[in-house]
Amino acid sequence: MSLASSLYSGITGLSAHGERMSVIGNNLANVNTTGYKGARMHFEDLMSQDFSTANGISQVGRGVRVAAIYTDYGQGAFETTNESTDMAIGGEGFFMVSPKDQESQFYTRAGTFRFDKNGYLVDPHGYVLQGWEIEQSQPTAATTGSLSDLNDTKVKGAITDIRLENFQSPPEATNQVSFITNLDPTDASRSNSTSQPYFALFNAWDGLDADNDGRYLADTAYSYSSSMKVYDDIGTAHTMTTYFDQVTLSNSGGYSVWEYMVTVPPSEDGRFFGSDANFHRMSQTSNGGVLMTGTLTFRAGQLVGQSAYTYKGSDDGNVGALSNWSLARFSTRGYPLCTANFLGSSNASLATSENAQPMEINFGLRNTASITTSNIGGGWSVAGGGTLPSNASMVGNNITDVQSTLPNSEIPSISALASQSFDTGGSSTLYQSQDGYPAGILQNVSVSRDGILTGRYSNGQVIELYKISLATFTNEWGLRREGGNLFTETQDSGQALTGFAGEQGKGTIDGNSLEMSNVDMAAEFVRMITTQRGFQANTKVITTTDSMLGEVIAMKR
Repeated sequence: MSLASSLYSGITGLSAHGERMSVIGNNLANVNTTGYKGARMHFEDLMSQDFSTANGISQVGRGVRVAAIYTDYGQGAFETTNESTDMAIGGEGFFMVSPKDQESQFYTRAGTFRFDKNGYLVDPHGYVLQGWEIEQSQPTAATTGSLSDLNDTKVKGAITDIRLENFQSPPEATNQVSFITNLDPTDASRSNSTSQPYFALFNAWDGLDADNDGRYLADTAYSYSSSMKVYDDIGTAHTMTTYFDQVTLSNSGGYSVWEYMVTVPPSEDGRFFGSDANFHRMSQTSNGGVLMTGTLTFRAGQLVGQSAYTYKGSDDGNVGALSNWSLARFSTRGYPLCTANFLGSSNASLATSENAQPMEINFGLRNTASITTSNIGGGWSVAGGGTLPSNASMVGNNITDVQSTLPNSEIPSISALASQSFDTGGSSTLYQSQDGYPAGILQNVSVSRDGILTGRYSNGQVIELYKISLATFTNEWGLRREGGNLFTETQDSGQALTGFAGEQGKGTIDGNSLEMSNVDMAAEFVRMITTQRGFQANTKVITTTDSMLGEVIAMKR
């Protein structure tokens, strides 16, 4: 008679259901725990003993035991928060956190992160969130090669601690300047020259301010001007002004030409030329402050041509001689380049200089020709194959055939937003921009769906700082719970497969959100009822077996 074994079968039932109640209780205790993943217990029969029957050998079960406790990695709902560094993962993956100055790695779904006093982005335990630093370097306007990758996010190095060591945005020198204007064709020419009609503005400029009136160009010398702030390498602002004046033409076949001159205050023009024995500063010349001069050609109000000349230096230092102003070099985007060398750096006074910080000037026309050193005139040409005026003095005074007189881009391309010349009741600036900025202070951060941590600064810049790494596992059920919403990898889970959010099967990241516990209270209460009844049934097995044993003992009486 196996009454004793029935007692022990009941005990295994009590033990198993007691442990199941512990799992249920733990789930309910963590119903409001951020990022918590519920657990579920699975039973299996303990063993079966052979037993002789009339039909042969049969088996009798001897109890129950816990087969496995699996984590439910189902998606939890999102809770919106007011903290931009709160994050929730939608889909597969874990955040990676690591104690400072240690190699150990933990994984979590709880995205409650804050910056500590040292600039680390940490969880409540002080463990640092891991990610890749984003490369900030950008090609300048004079960089050779394609600029198509400017908008690509590139990470550098290995996964590292996310830390903002400097809550400032460094200044960026201006590389690209755009002046898009409407030049009223009814405005008469203000500056005229019989010998050099296309450079009358240039000849009227007085960089030494001989009249000491604070103006380098008289108000009566130009028809229109447009100014903006540009920045040098240390973030100092400088006022760049472009002056426009219409050229008086004769029988030009429907063409109109405006001369322009890009300038900065002469005292801020840091270019210099010559040797120690023959040293020249642009700021000490009558044409100091002039960065570029040239013409804009219109037909039926549309921009069709542009010329651009910059000072390339000379042994005599005669800045005022147009023969020393040569055709400008093109940027890789096809716009003419100039440089002011605001800081007076060595070997930086020409756009072609090694240390130069050139600026491209955009009026809405660019050169799409492939520029190489073998190009005659470096991408400039003249209509009809005429003589290319490689310096400004060669342009001459032909005010009739402007196409064969003025140089133009070898293969010009007009932008959708380009300077124009229509009668609108006066000249105006349609659009102007530049890409430089001063230093700024971090004001706030945000996290995009692809896990990019972006800083917004007081200077208006939005800079991508880090790309948060996510980890997945071949067998996530093999992870070990370490408490504190943390998991560690084991041999069963396999090594972490790290990558970017939204790629390679990894979920996306939502900022200003936290993933709630995925515990379903209704389901847990149903399991609690069945567990209670199971436990109660096993107690009845024990008490009933005890009663049967009592009857056996009573047989002796």
